[in-house]
Amino acid sequence: MTLLERSARIIDEGVDEGQQAIHPMDGSFHEIADDVSIVCAFSHVWSVATEEGLVAIDTSLPAFAPIALDHLRRWKGLPVHTIVYTHGHMDHVGGASAFVEDAQQQGRAAPQVVAHEAVDRRFDRYTLTQDYNRLINRRQFGRSGVMDMFADDWVRPTTDYAAELDLEVGGTSLGLFHAEGETDDHTLVWLPHQRALFAGDLFIWYFPNAGNPQKVQRYPAEWAAALRRIIDLRPALLLPAHGLPIEGEERIAMVLDDVATALEGLVADTLEMMNAGARLDDIIHQVRVPDDLMAKPYLRAGYDEPEFVVRNIWRLYGGWYDGNPARLKPAPDQAVAAEVARLAGGASELASRAIKLSEAGDLRLACQLAEWAAQAAPDAPGVLEQRAAVYQKRRDQEQSLMSRGIYNDASKP
Repeated sequence: MTLLERSARIIDEGVDEGQQAIHPMDGSFHEIADDVSIVCAFSHVWSVATEEGLVAIDTSLPAFAPIALDHLRRWKGLPVHTIVYTHGHMDHVGGASAFVEDAQQQGRAAPQVVAHEAVDRRFDRYTLTQDYNRLINRRQFGRSGVMDMFADDWVRPTTDYAAELDLEVGGTSLGLFHAEGETDDHTLVWLPHQRALFAGDLFIWYFPNAGNPQKVQRYPAEWAAALRRIIDLRPALLLPAHGLPIEGEERIAMVLDDVATALEGLVADTLEMMNAGARLDDIIHQVRVPDDLMAKPYLRAGYDEPEFVVRNIWRLYGGWYDGNPARLKPAPDQAVAAEVARLAGGASELASRAIKLSEAGDLRLACQLAEWAAQAAPDAPGVLEQRAAVYQKRRDQEQSLMSRGIYNDASKP
């Protein structure tokens, strides 16, 4: 079964083939259409063959770049003429230095690198926050090394643009246009003669990563608008950076409409409650995506989740104050924890109650009590172990990678 056949079966028949089938990362090579290929990686490396050389769309992580280069050499025997960054995240740009080094070893000029103008600013920010990004990526992904390469030797764009760019390489025309969504520097790549749209991370076969609690601002309304723009182009091929490619104008339109509808609903419902004066606490416990949408195989909350997107909508339109005046200038967490523990009869009582609530299924409240107990008296017998047990149970019951990573980190005594 080809990648396109697999995606059609999953979408049309609702067949659950598992995440490994939906998200191939095995370094395999596939020609999806004439002169269009994919190397399946942590973030895929897409390529378009032209008379002058290859256009590589993203370069994946450093570990995958040599694999991709080997496949591309054997595919057409053409050099990589141009690299297009769909955005500046490490798993999309991290392999670029290997592409540059390969060109140098072959005695060729380095590929031109094309990206939105905000990519350079992203690299500057990463350089300022290297240690922070290493910390949160270890927490988020749960394993050191996969996303741990934040350096100051980025392969920066040689050509950038603001809104749209007509790019021609070897007689092949590609249209680049800017979008906001997971990032502020996203580029969509349109290959008109194939009616193929390279979507980067604007479609990822998960609920959109528009709420990541440890990363900078995301843009859910703009993300939905970008998906509507893709639908208007009527692509015959949708080629994302994560997950399977999709074929068929109607199928693509249906999938993108579902994703856009989910995001638009969160934005509309959150803003309605904000405009009515609701607090953030009220909104995150009331705004929901309809169950029929969340059940779609390409909208499961396996990476990000709607509750986190609601928080990002609040942050985008309302700032960081959540509407609770006690949290405008709060007492230190440890002071609050100590006072609550005193009222409860001690940190051990709080921790014991947290275990009981955990066993009863109230994990939200259990985590709060366990955290207070540990902050109030970390040296009290059994407190840290009980806290770890509560967070471990919470981790095991979560679906999204974001939640599981944070709770797994918290479950370590």
